[in-house]
Amino acid sequence: VQLQAFGGGLVQPGGSLRLSCAASGRIFSIGAMNWYRQASGKQRDLVASIISGSSTYYADSVKGRFTVSRDNAKNTTYLQMNSLKPEDTAVYYCHANVWVVGLSSWRGYWGQGTQVTVSS
Repeated sequence: VQLQAFGGGLVQPGGSLRLSCAASGRIFSIGAMNWYRQASGKQRDLVASIISGSSTYYADSVKGRFTVSRDNAKNTTYLQMNSLKPEDTAVYYCHANVWVVGLSSWRGYWGQGTQVTVSS
């Protein structure tokens, strides 16, 4: 199973970016799909999660600005980031809990990370 994240870049404060993360491989089912971020010199923190279409979680620092969604048919999750601030600058990682075909347990997989820089 592989996760590939796309959509990072440089944006001015107040701007928007949309990240996407697609899972591929021998996937039977995907549970929670999560977005983490890690700023330089800091720990990796959970930003947003989506378990089903209506069950979501957001860190306090991004509530009202970020929206997580998923397309189950495409095994893809999205993170719409609006009103970006310099403190949102970080490498963003996607993570998914996957039931792999042929295995008998959920496994966690990470994407490769995509850099988001918010600066004027």
